[in-house]
Amino acid sequence: MTEVLSLSGIDALYGESHVLHGISFSLNAGRVLALLGRNGAGKTTCMSAIIGFLPPRRGEVRLFGEPVGGLSPETISRKGVGFVPQGRRIFSTLTVRENLAVSRQKRAGAATPWTLERVIELFPRLKDRLQQLAGSLSGGEQQMLAIGRALMGNPRVLLMDEPSEGLAPLIVAEVGRTIARLKEEGQSILLVEQNIKLALDLADEVVILNTGRVAFSGGVDRVRKDHALITQHLGVF
Repeated sequence: MTEVLSLSGIDALYGESHVLHGISFSLNAGRVLALLGRNGAGKTTCMSAIIGFLPPRRGEVRLFGEPVGGLSPETISRKGVGFVPQGRRIFSTLTVRENLAVSRQKRAGAATPWTLERVIELFPRLKDRLQQLAGSLSGGEQQMLAIGRALMGNPRVLLMDEPSEGLAPLIVAEVGRTIARLKEEGQSILLVEQNIKLALDLADEVVILNTGRVAFSGGVDRVRKDHALITQHLGVF
């Protein structure tokens, strides 16, 4: 398998607070890797280290075999990384159409590029809201827009940070179906998710963090069968 993303020995700090301790894992092309852990385990910090928001103090992040340490988030995005941030962070004063248009990037070699039409086909309820201000959308619609906005960059790797957070169960199910479809289409995805059942239903591999360290790394079936592992590091689901 082709490795599209790898972290090797990553240490990250917020000021003097040491958050990540020697984190190492990798994501292969066309796979979904679920990054799990309790609140404060370091999952979002890993995302920040990958996308360039928090440069690692030690270790190396590689995208498609190339180190990206020290590069700006904009440069990393242009290299083929899409990001669906926790809390959605859509541009509330722009319309839905403008949110999608501002994020559009062409990607050489993309078999079926993401366009406005494809995003609307993926999320039909956005069709009648294209001229609506994004800030007036429901939480579920804003999450659809956040995913669509990331896809408009035609990413080779998609980072998703808590995409089901704060959503009603029916919308969570819809988000799950969307991620499953992207996986079927060959999208490489790093998924941070507190909804353990959803994450395990979608993932091929799992990395579990505990207090900023890797507590487990392996196939999803091993996690499903190890209830003690789930209880120890993730709680009951």
